[in-house]
Amino acid sequence: MPKILAIDFGTKRCGLAETDQLQIVASPLDTIHPKELMPYFEKYFAKNEVEALVVGQPVRMSGELSEVENDILAFIKKFEKAFPDIDVARVNEANTSKLAMMSMVQSGAKKKARKVKENLDKISATLILQQFLELKRNTIT
Repeated sequence: MPKILAIDFGTKRCGLAETDQLQIVASPLDTIHPKELMPYFEKYFAKNEVEALVVGQPVRMSGELSEVENDILAFIKKFEKAFPDIDVARVNEANTSKLAMMSMVQSGAKKKARKVKENLDKISATLILQQFLELKRNTIT
């Protein structure tokens, strides 16, 4: 079964997460600068079969989309052109950064590790992917 990837897109860093081969567990993968995403994906897809990319949708508490949404839409357009066989899905990423920090605290991560923003981005992407997997399971059953 192909993997599913997720991205917590940012203008400075993008956190990435992946599923296992059975699409049961979401795990942190990497943190990449946005300009390096396409070459990264080319290498990753050459080694791994991927069925979908889940992209976080930044929704504010007011319900409005964050200003980074325009950058995300431009990235998605470029991605779909380069990789037309890989589906793109969107998931509301509201509160994933706060949940990622809480997760790090609860797992016993030291303060120094919690300050590394790359760790937070990868965990946020993992939470986005886990949410997608749960939504997918709930629509199947």
